Amino acid sequence: MSSPILNQIGTVFIPVSNIEKARDWYCEILGLDTKGEIQFGHLYMLPMNGSGIVLDSKIYSKDNVFRTPAFHFNTENIDDAYQFMKEKNVNIITEIRHEHYFNFKDPDGNLLMICKC
Repeated sequence: MSSPILNQIGTVFIPVSNIEKARDWYCEILGLDTKGEIQFGHLYMLPMNGSGIVLDSKIYSKDNVFRTPAFHFNTENIDDAYQFMKEKNVNIITEIRHEHYFNFKDPDGNLLMICKC
């Protein structure tokens, strides 16, 4: 059976309260520059490899933050990633589990994950 819908994820939208602060925070932890344009006063597209991430302050509310990780960021070295996030004073929620992943929160309380690929 064929479908006109591709089996690909295009973009994940993350609700953030302050688009400038969120842009700066995400770019810092991902090692990206902040030169991209904030569009329409509330959207910032992170320059990602693979599926995209859009930070969106228009959809933010405390009820809309991720309470479970909707996706994970990849890493080749989970120990280095964990230490890096600790050094950045990121709110780490779990220790490294099964030598494979850990969860953390962004400044708005979105629960996210880093996973060894």
